[in-house]
Amino acid sequence: MAKKTAKKKVAKKRTAKKKTVKKKASKKAIGKKVSKKKLVKKKAVKKKLAKKKAAKKKTAKKTGAKKSTSKKRLSKKTVAKKKTTRKKASKKSLTKKKPIKKKAVTKKTSTKKVSQASKSSLKLGEYVPSLLLDVTGSSKEFSLAQSYKKYRVLYFYPKDNTPGCTLEGHDFTDHLKKFKALETEVFGVSRDSLKSHEGFKAKQAYKHELISDPQEELCHIFGVMKEKSLYGRKYVGVDRSTFIIDPDGMLVHEWRSVKVKGHVEQVLEKLNELTESKKGGLFSNLKGLF
Repeated sequence: MAKKTAKKKVAKKRTAKKKTVKKKASKKAIGKKVSKKKLVKKKAVKKKLAKKKAAKKKTAKKTGAKKSTSKKRLSKKTVAKKKTTRKKASKKSLTKKKPIKKKAVTKKTSTKKVSQASKSSLKLGEYVPSLLLDVTGSSKEFSLAQSYKKYRVLYFYPKDNTPGCTLEGHDFTDHLKKFKALETEVFGVSRDSLKSHEGFKAKQAYKHELISDPQEELCHIFGVMKEKSLYGRKYVGVDRSTFIIDPDGMLVHEWRSVKVKGHVEQVLEKLNELTESKKGGLFSNLKGLF
């Protein structure tokens, strides 16, 4: 019995030793596999780095070659420039120096018209002179001395598309039927161009025509150019004024330094007086004949 137990113990020890040996062998095999994988990875990384370095070297060589060629070109150009400058200098030294004539400097005079205050004006009872000007509408021409067989109202205003001038234009347009009933034509006058007038008239839907007087000819005939001041600055501009010309071309009434509010009513009132007095004069002449 003792021998059997001893044999069993020896067999157990041997199996235990075999198991431990197997475990160690498996661990070694696993370790070898891991190390192999690591080596493979390291080699792949090294190869990538080597490729990148090679690519960088190639690009550096190319850029260096380009720089060298550009430097060579620049150097060639500078040499050629130096040669040409030398040639020019030698030619100048050979040729005699001619005296340089100085060009007469002429000062440019501005073509823009400088406005001046009116020195004289048409007086009441005087006849208007002959003058042709551009006007809006189908006729495109306004004749001051032409006999219209009607009364004419000329209202002078400073500038298109300004608040006061726009309001004055609307006042005359709104009362145009009353003016026509009194056999009167209304014209607005300013220094603006005909193009500006046409745009202004269309925008505001005025029914009366606007006369363009850019050279201030009509303005000086009626003496509306006056010296003004704005924020301490003095300038010459149009004094808002209105004039009535009778059918014979005579200046019969005037308003100067006009205030827009209620002005059109004043003009209509005066025209009523003038037309009634004319009718009265005609009737008295007819009575004298009989």
